[in-house]
Amino acid sequence: MTAAAFRVLSLIPPMTQLNTPYPSTAYLTGFLRSRGIDAVQEDLALALVLRLFTPAGMESLRGCALAQPEAQRTASVHSFLDQFEAYRATIGPVIAYLQGRDSTLAYRIAARGLLPEGPRFSALDNYVDDGSGDPLGWAFGALGVQDKARHLCTLYLNDLSDVIRDAADERFEFVRYAESLASSQPSFDPLANALAAPPTLVDQLLHDLTLAALHRHQPTLVLLSVPFPGAMYAALRIAQTIKAQHPHIRIGLGGGFVNTELRELKDPRVFDFVDYVTLDAGERPVLSLIEHLRGARGKQRLQRTFLRENGEVKYVNLAEPDVPFEDVGTPTWDGLPIDRYLSLLDMLNPMHRLWSDGRWNKLTVAHGCYWKKCSFCDVSLDYIGRYETATAATLADRIEKIVHETGQTGFHFVDEAAPPKALKALAEELIRRDLQISWWGNIRFEKTFTPELSELLAQSGCIAMSGGLEVASDRLLALMKKGVSVEQVARVTKGFTDAGILVHAYLMYGFPTQTLQDTVDALEYVRQLFENGCIQSGFFHRFSCTVHSPVGMDPAAYGVELVPLPEVTFAKNDIGFTDPTPMPPGVDHDMLGQGLRKAIYNYMHGLCVDDDVRRWFEHLPCQVPRPTVKRGKIARALA
Repeated sequence: MTAAAFRVLSLIPPMTQLNTPYPSTAYLTGFLRSRGIDAVQEDLALALVLRLFTPAGMESLRGCALAQPEAQRTASVHSFLDQFEAYRATIGPVIAYLQGRDSTLAYRIAARGLLPEGPRFSALDNYVDDGSGDPLGWAFGALGVQDKARHLCTLYLNDLSDVIRDAADERFEFVRYAESLASSQPSFDPLANALAAPPTLVDQLLHDLTLAALHRHQPTLVLLSVPFPGAMYAALRIAQTIKAQHPHIRIGLGGGFVNTELRELKDPRVFDFVDYVTLDAGERPVLSLIEHLRGARGKQRLQRTFLRENGEVKYVNLAEPDVPFEDVGTPTWDGLPIDRYLSLLDMLNPMHRLWSDGRWNKLTVAHGCYWKKCSFCDVSLDYIGRYETATAATLADRIEKIVHETGQTGFHFVDEAAPPKALKALAEELIRRDLQISWWGNIRFEKTFTPELSELLAQSGCIAMSGGLEVASDRLLALMKKGVSVEQVARVTKGFTDAGILVHAYLMYGFPTQTLQDTVDALEYVRQLFENGCIQSGFFHRFSCTVHSPVGMDPAAYGVELVPLPEVTFAKNDIGFTDPTPMPPGVDHDMLGQGLRKAIYNYMHGLCVDDDVRRWFEHLPCQVPRPTVKRGKIARALA
């Protein structure tokens, strides 16, 4: 096969993000082109949504709803059918508005007279009227018309998503699409059964979009990037279509979900859909695969690749060095319709809106994590454990090229923890070149981030930082090997805030040996961080033990026992554990989580920050202990 005849098509399967392309195909396409390989890309996740949310899509959805027995229709479906004409008339304008093509429509949307309102809008009843007669007045005021309209449009789309789930495809969600079929599933059976079932409306649309993409590009090799469990089902539906219609096309599967959960893949049925499954950074395995398909490399010389041979799964990994991070090239968004993504506003949280609102160029400052010690993190995997950097000049060159290509100056640095030295050097280079961009990313709240460095980062365009405070307890932070203390986090975050940078804290509950007292004390620390203007945003996550983390690999060191897994032939990641740490009768971490989430929601909006933190645990069937943290501790640390 000649070089000219060989084309690689990288696809983003449903569902990922609606506001910006998931960057994996942009990285791979840019890299392959830098090596002289004909490479193209498409976002079938966005294409599917834009095909569904049209007047014709509404008609098809109505047909599915009417085919249901009336007794089986949910409240969402009834509401949709009752207001169908309004949905059909407004779906086109709503999509245009969310794409930024019709901003003046915001005034009609915000007045709440245009859009049909289904069950999702009942959430607005939970907000307290600030006296304006508008339950969202506290959030958007008199001038935040665009944001308010975007939030209402997001509720509108969520209503329609519920209708799709209830009437057309029971697995449908905007992000977690059919996630339970793949995530930590020891057997391929649930996916195999779903893929053997008759296609749903969503499946049929995806089938049509896949064939159209193949017709446009005529690829030799299709690469399916699966970053999340919620993209696996649709990826295999795409592969199913390709195998049925164009069996000569080879198919490779990779991405974050694959790299994390399919490392012990044994089920040969996966290869009824794809030909190759690659692990970890894709550049070297894909290069080797292309050489193999061109006849320049034997099958036994592939890298980090699963394939089927004589009916059994075989893993091939010829030792060759990875492509250095400095040499992976510049991502390209060529081929992705960057003007058609939807800017949403789903949660009234200042940091979450950055994830769902606006089209951000996603870029990596360094490969892996320079710290790689946190006990809850998958530090044994390549995407964390192999740390490599590029020079500030190389990063700035990439930024300049991306801005020139996309016309967009917003960047999300997607590092696990961006290294402070690299950020400092990059900031100085951006300032030296007078590159006017806006950027945000994720870091460790370590002491290297001084107030002076925070000012420099802000001057270079930094608008927000997120980082892991996890459980705000010095004992538990030490057990987690975070390498930070609560007081240190307070000083670092206050430096960012004083520089005008929004700060979001990742928070955790349910970590091994965490007690009720630990949880109350942690929330008191968090309250004081809000009170003293150190953080403006936060989110509590339930701790989950994974097999690739230090807790999963050495549970005894953390005082827990793992629940034995069944035989694994497909996905393996989350693992249950038992923690003998005593809790009051009738109390568990999930109950504590209810209070933690309610507290953080109020703190973000400036409410109840002075209240005793025990108020958030009044639903517990026990006496809640007083915090042992003195109320002025963070203020004294800052002083």
